[in-house]
Amino acid sequence: MPAAASTQVADRYGLPLSTNAAARDAYVAGVDCILTANAGTEEHLGRALAADAGFALAQIALARAMLLSARVPQAREHAARARELAKGVTPRESSHVNALALGIEGNPVGSLAAIRAHLAEHPRDAMVLAPTTGVFGLIGFSGRQEREPELYEFLSGCAAHYGDDWWFRSALAFAACECGRLDEAWSLIERSMAANPRNPHGAHIKAHVLYERGEHRAALDFLEAWMPAYPKRGLMHCHLSWHVALGALALGDQQRAWRAYREGVHPGGAWGPPLNVATDAPSFLWRTELAGEPRHTGLWTEVRDYAVKNFPKAGVPFADVHVALACAADGDKADFERVIKELREREVSGRLPPGPVVLRLAEAFAAYAKSDWNRAIELLEGALPETVRIGGSRAQRDLVGLTLRTAYMQAGRTPPERSMRPSYP
Repeated sequence: MPAAASTQVADRYGLPLSTNAAARDAYVAGVDCILTANAGTEEHLGRALAADAGFALAQIALARAMLLSARVPQAREHAARARELAKGVTPRESSHVNALALGIEGNPVGSLAAIRAHLAEHPRDAMVLAPTTGVFGLIGFSGRQEREPELYEFLSGCAAHYGDDWWFRSALAFAACECGRLDEAWSLIERSMAANPRNPHGAHIKAHVLYERGEHRAALDFLEAWMPAYPKRGLMHCHLSWHVALGALALGDQQRAWRAYREGVHPGGAWGPPLNVATDAPSFLWRTELAGEPRHTGLWTEVRDYAVKNFPKAGVPFADVHVALACAADGDKADFERVIKELREREVSGRLPPGPVVLRLAEAFAAYAKSDWNRAIELLEGALPETVRIGGSRAQRDLVGLTLRTAYMQAGRTPPERSMRPSYP
């Protein structure tokens, strides 16, 4: 049971907690680390549980932190413990635990439904809202064609409850950015970063807004100034390094781009969730080839080995596309065909939410890797309008349009005048 509290304590959003003041303080610090992707989450939550071993919300927060760092078995152990502890807490806290636990247990659809129901009663429960946000969240990875406006509309409906909260503004800024609402996104992220300049998610979102505005120099300068104080074990370090590499590449500074890749993106230099490393590393290597560099076979083998090891079975479409890309670039026919076979099986059984676009993209990258330009063009043209369904940001999915344009050039064909990226929703 939660430790008795002499006076009622509340979280940063004013929601009462069934615990004591010492546990509350450590919990709030841990939650802010989760919401920002700052280092120190487990230390803070460990202190919360040391102060109150029966603190259900600290237990489920720890489970959420472990899920975000891809330690799924440990996350599920903590979620199970949180469910036990939740039998002795308030209805709000029990609902909080259930909504988060469902996602950790592998039920994203059930989790999103539970989150929506919970937020209808408790709209300021930021930890419950957080899994819906971003391009890797429950809506971002839903496989739905309209997921970007869906997320923006959902978060906009919550805005009145959060006022000037820096975390919420950053989350809404990202949703606005992905919908092409760039002025709104810029205003939101600037106000968010002014309130909390050391928010890694905020820094990430600011980089995205600058990317969408075509301000690559400003993005690179901002990240170069911001990142030195961010520890490498921070959850976003790998992906922010990818943004540095991307900005440098866009400016023609290959030396700086490769340094960012070696120090913070490639499997031997990055610390980060496997989803980031296994997608950002092949994305960067592929972009260097599109920019005219030769294929770096040793680096591709390293990336392929990492991707296959960390994603041995298909099931995360955004990762699956990049695993297939790494296998194709490395000439690993066996693993490429395994990924395709598993994707087809999932599609037939209704377990591939984005549908056939995942297969088309995987096969298109394989055709390009084999210099089959016309086949790559055919597949990419068909996939482009539905690429949003695989998840990820517009910046990440630009890999498809860039590959398509380069395939036209390699084939000696004139690219169509229309944009090689789908219009904003």
